[in-house]
Amino acid sequence: MAFYNLLPSEAVKIVLVLFLSFLLGLEREEHKVAGHYTFGGVRTFPLIGLIGYSIALISGTQLLALTVGFLVVAGFLLLSYWHKLTASETSGQVAGVTTEMSGLATFLVGALVCFGHFWIATTLAVASLLLLDLKATLEKLATTIAPNEIFTFAKFLLLSGVILPALPNQEFGQFHINPFKTWLVVVAISAISYASYVLQKMTKGQGGIVLAALLGGAYSSTVTTVVIARRAAREEHPHLFSGGILIACGVMYLRLAALLALFNRQLLTVLWAPFVVLAAVALLCGWLWSRRADKSTADVQRESDPKNPLELVTAFMFAGLFLAMLIITQLAVTYLGQGGVYTLAAIMGVSDVDPFIMGLTQAAGSLTPVKVAAGAILIAAASNNVVKGIYAYSLADKKTGLQSLLFLIGLAAAGLIPLFWLG
Repeated sequence: MAFYNLLPSEAVKIVLVLFLSFLLGLEREEHKVAGHYTFGGVRTFPLIGLIGYSIALISGTQLLALTVGFLVVAGFLLLSYWHKLTASETSGQVAGVTTEMSGLATFLVGALVCFGHFWIATTLAVASLLLLDLKATLEKLATTIAPNEIFTFAKFLLLSGVILPALPNQEFGQFHINPFKTWLVVVAISAISYASYVLQKMTKGQGGIVLAALLGGAYSSTVTTVVIARRAAREEHPHLFSGGILIACGVMYLRLAALLALFNRQLLTVLWAPFVVLAAVALLCGWLWSRRADKSTADVQRESDPKNPLELVTAFMFAGLFLAMLIITQLAVTYLGQGGVYTLAAIMGVSDVDPFIMGLTQAAGSLTPVKVAAGAILIAAASNNVVKGIYAYSLADKKTGLQSLLFLIGLAAAGLIPLFWLG
């Protein structure tokens, strides 16, 4: 820090510009193809960054000079792209404009650093690096996701971006319904499920049952259990499939911990340790069990095709279920007490536990004691594990179903142990 204070402020800025610009130039240098025209590299990009910095420094608060400088650099980059197009006509190569656009971004990085916007400049440089380096991954994702799914995602973003800010962030009625928080819960649940859905699409055809269980558990452990159990009925891999089901159910606890972190830190403080332990035990035991040899030696590949979780009908249905669970939970607390809430939690475990648990995150600490809400969440998760064990026993072959049922009953019992110190 003392050395940093000795340096002139402009020297620090120049070093940062050179560093960020060099990274962008290095990435472009590594992707040069021998025999083909390519603009820029480890020397050109730092020079563009320094030009942006210098023009911004000279122009001061006047943006006219900076704008003219930006247009001049853009003109040189346009000439480079025109030359690339001309060369591509003879070589048959596709001419991309990504490198020229990254040159403009480098100019802006230099200008932003000059004005003291270090965080924005660094973020712009890092984002550019990721977009440049992940070309193959992003292009694969674009071809993997169907156009109708992209349209669905666009509609969801539109509704979230327009409706969410417009909803009142205040409570109404005796049940303290908050429209903003209700829709925010829907967005959060859908976002987590959609992230898992995209990862499953990106890794389609790669990995085996263990990877499918990990990603599927974040999407929906119940759906994943049913899919794996049905497949187990026609393939003789009891250790692999039952271990995969246990892994998916372990990921459920991590998913719940993430939701608690977003909506109720008090509940997270109480439950993070049990959730982490339960998830770690389930993941480790499931992975070790899945590695045990089965009679069949045939390779098992993923073949599940999950449904897009961002369907608007599904989102509105979840919002309705969430409000219903919020009202029912408050009525149970008011008229039935702790025993009624715990009974309701056990019943809710038979279906999707997300609406019930999200309802508890809104009531805990105000309408419902935190420890009661935490206990209800543990019971709902345990009940859901038992139900998933019954699904596996009913749908899979006898050996896989029995192993899965015993595993999930054991996980449910372990999930109830924290109730003893919750009081």
